[in-house]
Amino acid sequence: MRLRGLSILLWLGVIIVPPMAAHAASPYDKIAVETSSTSIYIGKVSLVLTPLVRHDGVYTAEYKAQVFPFFFMNEHGSFRLEVSDETLARVTRGETVEFQGHAQNNGHEERKITGRATPDDAKHGKIKVRIFVTEKIQLVFNTTYRFED
Repeated sequence: MRLRGLSILLWLGVIIVPPMAAHAASPYDKIAVETSSTSIYIGKVSLVLTPLVRHDGVYTAEYKAQVFPFFFMNEHGSFRLEVSDETLARVTRGETVEFQGHAQNNGHEERKITGRATPDDAKHGKIKVRIFVTEKIQLVFNTTYRFED
């Protein structure tokens, strides 16, 4: 009787384990973007991103924008980039791609994002991120990225 119970548990384990294995992380599910800055009229804006994590074709992260010397203009919020499987495959093959997304700051203001990734190899490259503060005001950040395992 115990042997039969054990074989049922093993059989159930075979049914349950494969679907969980299908959710294994891809080596391209997490991206680290180096801190970068851009000049403004009489100051500088630095952009700090937590690692971007991909789920269902969207990379998400938290950001912090630090404005020097106008610290009262600092903001933080969420950052989302839409990157399809096809676009991700192109990057891993070394092709330059464009992407888009949006950010929402702590005051619930939306920021449009566009950008371009230029791979150096399958794991590293350069990235240009353009954040539209308003329709006429945009900040451009040039930095590097790397896929993390």
